[in-house]
Amino acid sequence: MAKCMCCGKGVTFGNNVSHSNRKTSRTWKANIRKVSAVVDGTHKTVTVCSRCLRSGKIERA
Repeated sequence: MAKCMCCGKGVTFGNNVSHSNRKTSRTWKANIRKVSAVVDGTHKTVTVCSRCLRSGKIERA
């Protein structure tokens, strides 16, 4: 499942709205990366969004 282990960010749902104001459903996917990180002193592969990686919430292995 594409969800950030740190902040819980995942898929967001909404609508495409055309020029004629017709609505069709669409999804926005978070920028999720598989990263080897240090979790509780051990190296683990975790799925983290790019915002958590940039802000330093995750310590990379």
